[in-house]
Amino acid sequence: MIKIKVPTLVACFIFCAGFSQTKNLNLENAKLQPIDSCLSWMRKNAYTGKDLDNFHSIALQTLNRTLKTDDSKLIAEVHEEIANWHGYNGTFSPDSIVHHSEKALENYIKIDDKKKIAGTYRTLAIDYMNVRELNKAQDVLFKAISLYEDMENEAGIGSSYRTLGVLHEVMEEPEKAIEYINKAVPILEKTKNYASVAIAQFSLIKAYGELGEFEKAYKAADYCLEIVRTKASEEIFVPVRAHSYRGEVYVKAKDYDNALKDFIKAWELCSANIGKERCSTYRTEIGQVYLLQNDYNRALEHLSAGVEAYEAKGQTSIVTQYEDLAKCYEKLGDFQNALHYQNKAHANQINNLEGKIESIEEETIVKYETEKKDEVLASQASLLEQKTKTQNLIIATAALLGLLLLSLFYFFSKNKKATKIIRAKNAENELLLKEIHHRVKNNLEMVKSLIALQSSKIEDSATKDAMIASQNRVQSMGIIHQKLYQGDNLGSIEMKDYFLNLSEGILDTFNAEDKVKIKCVMDTLNLDVDTAVPIGLIVNELLTNALKYAFPEDEKGEISISLEKFQENHLKLKVSDNGVGKQKDIAPKGTGFGSQLVHLLTQQLNGKMTETSEKGTYVEFDFLIDTAA
Repeated sequence: MIKIKVPTLVACFIFCAGFSQTKNLNLENAKLQPIDSCLSWMRKNAYTGKDLDNFHSIALQTLNRTLKTDDSKLIAEVHEEIANWHGYNGTFSPDSIVHHSEKALENYIKIDDKKKIAGTYRTLAIDYMNVRELNKAQDVLFKAISLYEDMENEAGIGSSYRTLGVLHEVMEEPEKAIEYINKAVPILEKTKNYASVAIAQFSLIKAYGELGEFEKAYKAADYCLEIVRTKASEEIFVPVRAHSYRGEVYVKAKDYDNALKDFIKAWELCSANIGKERCSTYRTEIGQVYLLQNDYNRALEHLSAGVEAYEAKGQTSIVTQYEDLAKCYEKLGDFQNALHYQNKAHANQINNLEGKIESIEEETIVKYETEKKDEVLASQASLLEQKTKTQNLIIATAALLGLLLLSLFYFFSKNKKATKIIRAKNAENELLLKEIHHRVKNNLEMVKSLIALQSSKIEDSATKDAMIASQNRVQSMGIIHQKLYQGDNLGSIEMKDYFLNLSEGILDTFNAEDKVKIKCVMDTLNLDVDTAVPIGLIVNELLTNALKYAFPEDEKGEISISLEKFQENHLKLKVSDNGVGKQKDIAPKGTGFGSQLVHLLTQQLNGKMTETSEKGTYVEFDFLIDTAA
């Protein structure tokens, strides 16, 4: 029985009244509640997906209060709940989840809670997978298995083997994934953890699908559905995912009719349990199959509904769904909407980083306070000692002149200290902003690599050309973020150096270094990011077009780029080549998407475009930068 000491009956009443308010906790009243009450509230609200900003603010406040208690168990539990909340709701970067999981593990180790240590090792492995630190994930999983074996905890051993299977699935080692899942399943069945048995089949479905062993993948899906039907009927969403994963295998096998049946079944099951509106995202899978079957009207119906559902949920990371919708519109002749959704696909590749700068700053402050707690306490003690000395000096000084001098000295010291703090904060914010640009650049590099990997498997030349063009567009944006974090000025880009880097990358893509020379004849010119990005994309499209069509049959040639500022608010961009030029009797090649993109970006910068094709091709743009959209 827990005894609570309070001085009066009134205080007890206030405490009880406050405790009852934890159901509707906010940042103001949370600091008045006991830490245990706030932790209980976090556990109840971590998986609702509601009021995310309020939850995060209360969680950080609770963490700061907990760090002052030196209660390792309590600190571990708060870190664990914050990590769980980040993971469930998809908020902040995976690095934040790893940070809180590692802190939870550190504190569980302090109190030697072996069961919690083993469990945290297993969840930390999943966090490491999300940040692609796969060796660390494998290391902590084997540590978890070792602890579970010491405790003779078969349920933990089975769950850890299942996670090892998922790890090798992420590592693109389907044979290893199958090996560990087959080790896990008998143990999970023995411990009657039938829900985990069913979920383990997901890895088998996907692994066998990757290996082309489609019948085994279908068999794993059937077993998953049978387990849920007979022994784990409470798992209402496992069948949804089983049908969805099997549908993906059918797509690999090009059995589109059965894929369509499974995707529709996944949507119907989800809708029956939580309503059609909340399950509309599954319709993108249905739309994908109709797109593969060239049934563009049905594809448009499902893809549009699915994308609207993603947007309604605020999910800004979708790319494939936007690309499928763009392709559908293109096939139906609606090029304006095709361009619109293609642009959204590209934009969403970086929005999930750039749109969360404030949240990352707040998370960074918490990390700093956690790691520097002792330093902060020492600083506070020093300030308290200084204040005491100052008070004694004021008491000892009776003369008005002494008080005046002391006051001047006090304010001078305070101002100097404030200035020092501001400089330190500015340096910290600059470092953080550079890190953000670095991460954006790295993510764009990953996107570029994924596109390159995908294009290597495509045999259709038109599709492959489109993938290469997308790869170059991503590269043009990535170079800008690289220049931002490498340079001294975080607000602007030096365009000549940027054009040279962009040219090298595109020449390398087309293996044209020995065939075509790109000259950049211009003075040094710095532009803000909002202007530099669209200009970079325009130049990327023109260089790509020239390398593809201006110099046929391995002819050598030259491309010139220049950009100058005149009349204070005008920019003039010139791109020319000495190639064959446009021939009137020959129809334009390609899809026309690049030309549409150039015209759209020109309008965005409130510009005008002039093009001639006499001796080669010459394109000139006049941008009015002060009134750019």
